Parts: sequence; C-alpha cells; structure tokens
Amino acid sequence: RELLLAVDQEGGRVARLRSPLTVWPPMAELGATEDEDLARQVGKAMGAELRVLGFNVNFAPVLDVLCEETTIAIGDRSLGADPLHVARLGSALIEGLQSAGIIACGKHFPGHGHVAEDSHHELPICPLSEDRWRSDHLPPFSAAIKAGVISMMTAHVVYPGLGVHTAATLSSRIMTDLLRSELGFEGVLFSDDLGMGAITKNGNVGEAAVAAVRAGVDGLLVCRNLSAVTEVVASL
Repeated sequence: RELLLAVDQEGGRVARLRSPLTVWPPMAELGATEDEDLARQVGKAMGAELRVLGFNVNFAPVLDVLCEETTIAIGDRSLGADPLHVARLGSALIEGLQSAGIIACGKHFPGHGHVAEDSHHELPICPLSEDRWRSDHLPPFSAAIKAGVISMMTAHVVYPGLGVHTAATLSSRIMTDLLRSELGFEGVLFSDDLGMGAITKNGNVGEAAVAAVRAGVDGLLVCRNLSAVTEVVASL
C-alpha cells in the first residue's frame, strides 16, 4: 500500500510549500469570486503540483463558515460567511484536488466558525444550539461528504448544544454517531494536532489519543515534539 505523505497546503497563511512553487492566495479571495469552476481548477492545479512532488494527502480545504465570532486563527482561511456558498466552493475544491490524485481533507468538523478562541492555545466552547449549528455550519461538511471527500479533520471545540462537554475530537457522539452514522461519512478521519493547547492544557496527550481513537478517529496528528509522539504510541 502507498504510504500517506501529507501537507497543509491551503493557500495564504497556511501554505507549507511556497516559491518557486505556485503561491496560492488565501481561500477568502477565492471565495469572493463565487466561481465554482475556478475553485475546481484551483484544486486540480494545486493537486497536480503536490502529486508531482510526491504528496498524496492535502489537509485542505477549510470548510469552517466565517462569522463575527470566528477566531482570527481561521479568518481568511475560510471561503466565506454563507454556508451554502462555502459548501459549493469547498466541494469544488475537493473535486479538483481528488481528480489530481490527492486525498482532500475537509476541516475542521463540526466547525470552528462560531468560536473566538484559538484552539492552538485554549479549548474553545461553541455557544450554538443544535438547530443553529445544523443551519449555519453543517452544510459545507454535508456537501463535502456528498462530493466524495476521502478524509476529514476534527475540531478541538466543545459543543454543549450537541450534548457534548469535551473537545469534539474526543467525542463518540460527534465523531461516530453524528459524522459516521447520521451523515454517512465513510472516509478517513484525522484528528487535528493533539499537541495544541486545547488538548494539552486539559489533560495528557496520550490519554487524549486513546480517547480520540475510541471516539472514532482513524489517524492522529502529533506535530509538536517527538516526546509527545512516543507518549501517544505507548498509550495506544
């Protein structure tokens, strides 16, 4: 089987590969065009470039919907403020990436759109009711699943409105009951980085890794230091 070689190549601030490769703009600029065909072409071109370099997974696109409360950690990484608009362009990006032989990754489920806190540093709590979440933040993820997205990434965000009081990454209610059983996602589910403050300030990274796997996560990102990787492997 092919080894997974992944990169964060969203465009804008989050682009690990830069000049002399294509320098992609923030996805907010693409979103402002409201052009699905262009989004599909961008995804295909981005994917073709990554494939030539040997990558086969791109942790993109961001499917979080922008609103007044959205943390600046997301900001211009979002395709926009209209959930249906984000759904259309996000799905087009996914189709373009995957047509070039790259596994796309819709992130961050169930959404970072309505939180002001940055999960790199602390654990955000989303105040939305389930009805508001379903109307305002779920559509891009549902559309991505219908478009055949191969992988998704979790959000280290607490959703009390969904009956969950721990980070979504660690919740079987969200990752298995909701994402798998209700929405029908059958692809690979990656955690966001377990070394982020949202996780490390609220417990042991090894315990979090075990909880994430039990919740239904398939692949764990541990990106900060080697000792954390060792701890996660030992705990698993």
